[in-house]
Amino acid sequence: MIPTASPQEEDYPLNPVPADQRKSIWSMGLVLLGFTFFTASMWAGGSLGQAFDFSTLLMVLAIGNLLLGLYAAILGYIAAKTGMNTALLSRFSFGKTGSKLTDLILLLTQIGWYAWGTATMATLLVELTGMQELMTTPLMMVFGFGFCVTASIGYRGLVWLSRLAVPAMIILIGVSMALTTADAGGLAKLATITPTNDMSIATAITLVFGTFVAGATQSTNWTRFARSGKTAAIITLLAFFIGNGLMMLVGAFGALVYQEADIVGIMTAQGLLTFGILMLFLNLWTTQDNTAYNFSVVGCDLLATGRREAVTIGGAAISTALAVMGMQEWLVPFLVLLGTFIPPIGGVIMASYFTGHKRRYAEAGQRALPAFNLPGLTAYALGSVVAYSSPWIAPIVGVLVAALSFTVLQLARQAIRARRPRPGLRRHLA
Repeated sequence: MIPTASPQEEDYPLNPVPADQRKSIWSMGLVLLGFTFFTASMWAGGSLGQAFDFSTLLMVLAIGNLLLGLYAAILGYIAAKTGMNTALLSRFSFGKTGSKLTDLILLLTQIGWYAWGTATMATLLVELTGMQELMTTPLMMVFGFGFCVTASIGYRGLVWLSRLAVPAMIILIGVSMALTTADAGGLAKLATITPTNDMSIATAITLVFGTFVAGATQSTNWTRFARSGKTAAIITLLAFFIGNGLMMLVGAFGALVYQEADIVGIMTAQGLLTFGILMLFLNLWTTQDNTAYNFSVVGCDLLATGRREAVTIGGAAISTALAVMGMQEWLVPFLVLLGTFIPPIGGVIMASYFTGHKRRYAEAGQRALPAFNLPGLTAYALGSVVAYSSPWIAPIVGVLVAALSFTVLQLARQAIRARRPRPGLRRHLA
């Protein structure tokens, strides 16, 4: 007989987190900061740095990351109150079978980003160190399986890594930004640099919000461990606003001063190549292990198994194979497209919590859930279609339309049910 792990060892992938297993605000903050220190956010910030003057840039970053933080914070509040992650909450919003659709979308996105991160680490390391190109594939395999080690351990593995990596990254970023400001001639000189590209404010906010909204939607995997909804909301808002905002600011500064958005390129220009490689490694590892944890949790729900560690390794193997096959070149546009269809999931979950089940998830969990929740699925479809065709901030439009649609459909269904005569009354009237 194959031994099975206890729910605690597997981090409760299919069950609400019990009250006695909740974690401290400090460990959660470190994990979330490590997750939001995302390399792709720096490249997005570089695009903004070349399109706006300094004051407008700061305004765009503040608005975009505040909206992103608020979105993640509301989901964090719900996760802490229920003890459930996005996959489990989706069952109440879309039905037991309908939630498999959202599981698949989230799983594909996280496995894809893990493949991209694995390929990026191996490719850049070969380029920066001058190793032979034939080393790229072996390095992809090493990083593909190596990055998931802490995720396979579980929450405590993520905390262990974050305690070491997050302070080190903050120090390296602080040193680099100080040098960047000095090389630019000070903040006053930096503010006078003329942008070289054009971009609308709406497009810029979409870029800020959309770059990491997929990760924000699954941040419930950690906020469900919070001891209170208020704690989860505050720490999530701060982590996303500060973490993602700082990464974008670093990329924007680098693009303005060195025409480089990546931290490695910036530090190379500053004569800090070794520290740049260290920063890249820590940056990607803290994001990769969180990404692996994400696809392991949602994979458990999709496959109806509690063996989260096995799902972690399996997902890492698939991602590594994608990286080795060179699919990262077309994978990123596909993942960005998926980012349009992920925010409506969060919108439906929010509306379901506040209006659908009226926060009584414990009571609802005792009843058989339907295979398909039509209001939830319909609202998700409407949110996705409107977001895809919207010229405005697509992810935010998707969230709002999905939430509003679910609320209207749910209220309409409740009104129809209330008007139907009860069986006993129907016999009496007959």
